[in-house]
Amino acid sequence: MNSDWFKIFSSTELVQVEIIKNFLLSKNIPAVIMNNQDSSYLMFGTIDLYINLKNKNEAIHLLKNSNYEGTLN
Repeated sequence: MNSDWFKIFSSTELVQVEIIKNFLLSKNIPAVIMNNQDSSYLMFGTIDLYINLKNKNEAIHLLKNSNYEGTLN
């Protein structure tokens, strides 16, 4: 990932990452998932959620003021 992206969330559970991604998308903040889990053993590695750096402050504000406040990295 280049320097224009900010990792806002990381988990070993794809469902958690998808929920946060969809929340951000509903607020017009584009988000991209990068799955770093081992394809054979899903217990190794993380699934990271990235947003564009220009949306960092807005995304953090939205997550802090929502049910997802405990999810920030």
